[in-house]
Amino acid sequence: MFALRQEKKSAARRSPAIWRTMLNIDRGLVTFVGHLTVTGSVPADLRKRPLLMTANHIGVFDAFVLMAACKRIGINPRFMLAGGILDMPVLGPALRASGHLRVDRAKATTAVGQFTEAAEALRTTRDPLIVYPEGRISHDPGLWPERGKTGAARLALAANVPVIPISQWGAHEAVYWGTETVNGPADLMPLAKSGLSAPWRRPHFQVHFGDPVDLSGVEPERPGAGVRAHAKIMRAIADGMVPLRRGELGVPRFHDPTRPTDTVSPWRPKSGS
Repeated sequence: MFALRQEKKSAARRSPAIWRTMLNIDRGLVTFVGHLTVTGSVPADLRKRPLLMTANHIGVFDAFVLMAACKRIGINPRFMLAGGILDMPVLGPALRASGHLRVDRAKATTAVGQFTEAAEALRTTRDPLIVYPEGRISHDPGLWPERGKTGAARLALAANVPVIPISQWGAHEAVYWGTETVNGPADLMPLAKSGLSAPWRRPHFQVHFGDPVDLSGVEPERPGAGVRAHAKIMRAIADGMVPLRRGELGVPRFHDPTRPTDTVSPWRPKSGS
């Protein structure tokens, strides 16, 4: 236990000061908005080596909840973020200085170079990297994970690093999905109204850090390796969601009238039917 506490302190010191400050502010925000429960953890031996963490994407607020959950278990993660976020005024420079990685999915040639850079960064760092394999907030009516992309799985295979699945629930109740694009103040009103009412509603945020995904049977050099690894990762995330959402394994109790429900999750566990 003492060694784990020392490792947590060491991890905190390694992270840039601006990121440590942002994480502390985030922890206060999440505590103000709702109640956070964290289960599972990251084994002590994996805290000393490169690590990829993959999470389901359920809402606008869930990245803040993930950050607070990681802070609670003594991990200061980096995220793989869309280029648009890293190019934002004020926030963008702070995130870039914190060491987060860029992904521009719309630019194929750029994405190839970024993948190579990400794999190298992942191999040579002791800070875990969080990736959303779905790439967007789920449109599944039950908020189970979408099919997603194989990028995170291919990244794990290329860098030869362990994968920790993160399952979360409850963050979708803090802020509405809103709209795909923001064209004016009116598009932000649903987010503002739901977010401002959250501290009175006190949503329950749940985050579970699962056991490392067993990718030992996936041979990286064989065709389809990324697809097979991706399936293992997504099933681990979906299975981890089941105990978090007891009593609402079908349609979520919280109704967000702004969120699209036009896809069907292929990863929904049988117990989540």
